[in-house]
Amino acid sequence: MRCAFRLLMSFSFLSVHGRTFCGLMAGLSLPLLLTAVAGCLRAERPLASLEVAQAVAQTSQSCRECHLEIHAAWSPTDHAQANRSIDPVRDAEALRLFALAAPDSARPELVLGQKPSWQPLVSAPGGRWQPHEQAFDPAKREFFNVFGEENRRAGEWGHWTGRGMNWNSMCAHCHMTGYQRRYDPATDSYASTWVEHGVGCIQCHGPTAPGHGDKNKPPPAGPKPPFHGDRTKMMQTCAPCHARNEKLTEDFQPGDNYHDHYRVTLPVEPGIYYPDGQQRDEDFNWTSVLLSRMGHAGVTCLDCHDPHTTKTILPTSDNQLCQQCHTPPGRVMTGGIRATPIDPLAHSRHQPGSAGNSCVACHMPVTTYMQRSPRHDHGWLKPDPLLTKELGIPNACSKCHEKEGLDWVIAKADEWHGPKLDSRQRARARAVAAAQAGNTEAAERLLALLHDEDIPVWRATYLSLLPGLPDATAALPVAEAALSAADPMERAAAVRFFSGQAEASRRLTPLLADPVRLVRLDAAWALSGELPPGSAIRRELDGYLKLTLDQPAGRLRLGQDLANRGDLTGAEREITRAVEWDPYSAGIRDSQGMVLAGLGRLTEAGNAFYRAAELAGSGPGAPMALRAGLAFAEGSRLAEAESGFRLAIRLDPQAHRARYNLGLLLAQANRLPEAALELRSAADTAPGEADYPFALATVLLRQGDRQGASTAAERTLRIDPAHAGARQVIQEVR
Repeated sequence: MRCAFRLLMSFSFLSVHGRTFCGLMAGLSLPLLLTAVAGCLRAERPLASLEVAQAVAQTSQSCRECHLEIHAAWSPTDHAQANRSIDPVRDAEALRLFALAAPDSARPELVLGQKPSWQPLVSAPGGRWQPHEQAFDPAKREFFNVFGEENRRAGEWGHWTGRGMNWNSMCAHCHMTGYQRRYDPATDSYASTWVEHGVGCIQCHGPTAPGHGDKNKPPPAGPKPPFHGDRTKMMQTCAPCHARNEKLTEDFQPGDNYHDHYRVTLPVEPGIYYPDGQQRDEDFNWTSVLLSRMGHAGVTCLDCHDPHTTKTILPTSDNQLCQQCHTPPGRVMTGGIRATPIDPLAHSRHQPGSAGNSCVACHMPVTTYMQRSPRHDHGWLKPDPLLTKELGIPNACSKCHEKEGLDWVIAKADEWHGPKLDSRQRARARAVAAAQAGNTEAAERLLALLHDEDIPVWRATYLSLLPGLPDATAALPVAEAALSAADPMERAAAVRFFSGQAEASRRLTPLLADPVRLVRLDAAWALSGELPPGSAIRRELDGYLKLTLDQPAGRLRLGQDLANRGDLTGAEREITRAVEWDPYSAGIRDSQGMVLAGLGRLTEAGNAFYRAAELAGSGPGAPMALRAGLAFAEGSRLAEAESGFRLAIRLDPQAHRARYNLGLLLAQANRLPEAALELRSAADTAPGEADYPFALATVLLRQGDRQGASTAAERTLRIDPAHAGARQVIQEVR
């Protein structure tokens, strides 16, 4: 059993929390990201260079001297106002109202965000700043709780005083310019520094070269040609703050390869995206663009948004923004694909000026976050009411036609657009939903999509969903080919597919030298127990592991690495710290149980698994409760083992392995009628398991039910004709 627990320690990167690490990105109103349409070959606006030169401490105010017009356009934006000091005059009314809304709170000193709301930042011990849960709505001039009716408890990771809502770790990188976190693990404290509040010039353009802006030096002779920037780099400069992601380093500079510094969150885990790729939790848009057909064709942020005002370059109210590319015959996009020509009236069958005639209303539906922060989806998906009925995915049509009912909307959509709706979007959604549910046909569906999928982010998503699915071995050839794919996200997903497999070392060792850090780190993680101490790749992995030691997920990850290298004592130390920092995380408790089991501390392991199961609840908690029962049983704590198995069954009535083990335990205690009941239920729930009817046969034989024992043994042989134990039972009852 300890070997089994040891194998379970070799997991890949874990998602410990269902919540977004920082809900405070709503302080930026996101218009710099995108609002619609296709990137076209047209007269380009000059784009500022993203080339990074030697760092020079420079503020946006110093840029103003030469770039007055641009500075004036930027100054009132949500970027410029993303973080600021409290102004006793400007904020006088808000401070008075805050004292009423949060009478026990310390006085805030900083403000996070601008509109549609801002949060007071309160200082805390250890150099910390915490965004208060009471946010101010400047339009309504009132405070409200950003968590709504959600009950976040003091001591919980996601409480406003907790590490999940810590400004230094979770918010400042995207609300400040030139920010350095400067966390000290020895003292668990911060000495954070920054160049200026808000998202300033150098945050997007990078530091300037020495002498840049020196008025005593003459400008270069001759005309100034417009700079046409690398469009991928432009997108990847917005992406660190406009995509849900995980940091791999804290060294990103504008112009760098995004995948050397971040891991983008794919629509793999339930609850983050809808199965069709539509935003669900706080996803911040860039990944939606990557998942979209239009993003794949070449749409970029600057096709729709002015980079300094962050406003759309054309109005959306009369479809001007979208029609810049979709007016017949359709412009050729930067990816060489012609935009689909669209007549809004014929396409929508709704009158001009109505919501049903609006491209944005139909193809960029709004989700409201933090109670009052509406944000458009940037995947430009087709509204599909049939997917609403099948999978609960929202569709824009039903928002206006709620009274008519979903079936009416489905019929209308089918009448108007039927063949077009029966598309890859539906196939993706159904396959992803099946994979997230662990359905037996999911692997086959994903492989069918992989066969001709041309969007790399979706290919990476399918590969990420395959491990652990029934029949996933059929994907081996596709996954092996993906190890050399052009896109780093696809290569990284293929690495994770092979992690923990028998030939992982042979397949993944070459990827330790991949040109992109994301891929190298995934390969290093998969082979962490084999990396030579002191090697360059070991140092790179260690640097990544040290990056988030101020968070429970970081301590958990370090503990996992130590366990994979055989240091279970060190692993237990780190994961215990993670539990202390987030006592309500089921995933961390479960990992703690695995390490304790590996150390032979089985009662403690059982307690950790049991608590994890209670926290995880119905469904996900069942396997944790099963592990609790097994750990207690191996430690001869039979009463606790029974409680663990019964908890697993309560959390998932289909948990046949828990019923089987409970039946064996009851048989051992000579509680034969109860044992027979559980074993019969296990056999009925999982008719392909030969051990279940065989165990039932032995119990029935002990009860003197020779006919029942014979029937159960024969059932065993139908599943496994070579089962020696079943043959012996049949011989005994003759």
